[in-house]
Amino acid sequence: MNVLSCSSNTLKGLYEISGVEVGQHFYWQIGGFQVHGQVLITSWVVIASLLGSATIAVRNPQTIPTGGQNFFEYVLEFIRDVSKTQIGEEYGSWVPFIGTMFLFIFVSNWSGALLPWKIIELPHGELAAPTNDINTTVALALLTSVAYFYAGLTKRGLSYFGKYIQPTPILLPINILEDFTKPLSLSFRLFGNILADELVVVVLVSLVPSVVPIPVMFLGLFTSGIQALIFATLAAAYIGESMEGHH
Repeated sequence: MNVLSCSSNTLKGLYEISGVEVGQHFYWQIGGFQVHGQVLITSWVVIASLLGSATIAVRNPQTIPTGGQNFFEYVLEFIRDVSKTQIGEEYGSWVPFIGTMFLFIFVSNWSGALLPWKIIELPHGELAAPTNDINTTVALALLTSVAYFYAGLTKRGLSYFGKYIQPTPILLPINILEDFTKPLSLSFRLFGNILADELVVVVLVSLVPSVVPIPVMFLGLFTSGIQALIFATLAAAYIGESMEGHH
């Protein structure tokens, strides 16, 4: 009972993470809900950039790809390799999900380092990368949880729940707790790394000449890409694990 109570508290804590605030925020009232307006604005910019780039690149596909089409086919092949490695032979239907996760996080992370969001003034708060907000990373982590539950139940039916008593029923509480800690670790890892990177750059720019933080900014670009790859790889690994039925 204590372990189940702990699991319930963990889920409640994950839900309440959306109340965490760093600095001021620009809020919108949509119906009875209060949302972070600056996160929606930057998220729409990222989504529009991805859709626009993909549309332009493949509007006139060639048998022998060149330019943008060649680049996007390379990215697709990379995502397919990651999905196949982690999920296995049934990876095909999950490529769109893993690819969407990777591209959205990758472009979001890079937008925080490359786009001058802060020159756009808001009544409260300031614009930043979507992944610089805990609400975004929690939403992505919860989507991943829904995805691997769906994958397991679709592939194995109700026998999916047998994994909670493997290799021994004694581990039932720990196996249940694991499903709550996965989204928690995914969301905080991504949020913490992106927030820390942007804070380091802001502090350096305010303390030293503009040219000095440039190496740190390039390091931040590299770290941002790695974080997107880690998130997508773990999401694919969780899906593959739920379909195979072992840890």
